[in-house]
Amino acid sequence: MSVWVDKFDVFAGGFWLTLQICVLAAIGALVLGAVVAVLRISPVPPLRALGTAYVTIFRNMPLTVVMFFSAFALPALGSNADFLRIPGLELVFTRLGTDLPYFRFALIALTLYTAAFVCEALRAGINAVSPGQAEAARSLGLTFTQNLRYVVLPQSWKASIVPLGSVIIAMIKNSALIGFFGVVGDLSQSADQLTSAEGYAFIPVAIGISIGYLIMTVPLGALLDRIERRQAVAAR
Repeated sequence: MSVWVDKFDVFAGGFWLTLQICVLAAIGALVLGAVVAVLRISPVPPLRALGTAYVTIFRNMPLTVVMFFSAFALPALGSNADFLRIPGLELVFTRLGTDLPYFRFALIALTLYTAAFVCEALRAGINAVSPGQAEAARSLGLTFTQNLRYVVLPQSWKASIVPLGSVIIAMIKNSALIGFFGVVGDLSQSADQLTSAEGYAFIPVAIGISIGYLIMTVPLGALLDRIERRQAVAAR
């Protein structure tokens, strides 16, 4: 157990890096997931099909595949962007391939993957809103966008808080994969460094890493339980 004291700076650094990527990925996933949820309920069929395709692809694809594509395929696309023959896109992919560290590739992967689940949690909240309210808003002359902004989304967020929290907790646990795809210094990569390179026993290191993830997930889970109880009391 001396590794907890001897290498506290390694554990603390890994926790801080993991926390950063989780917070940034959560923000990105919430924004992107909200956009995809709007697409899924859009009255325009092509937009609705686009949202459905996004959710179908990312919700049914293993996160390891998404991580692998972000860590290795994006840089490859960057070096072969001329093959795409799309004006301006060459510069975008070249910049991705040369300037972005693996931290940002992992952030892209977590955001894209988690956004599909955020979308479904939000869509469930939207479906929980009484159809009569949306009909009343339309009868008052509100457009689809105004209906979403002023009537549907404010109520759907309240109904979606607990499912969204569960999605974020799952994302935090999924972030354990980023260390195996080139991100240096996160909790999982720190564990590999301490056990493989420095020869510390695996079990104490694994316990230390687990404590780091529990510090992030347990308070969030407790907060969600409290919100759920308050909602249950308010619904009585």
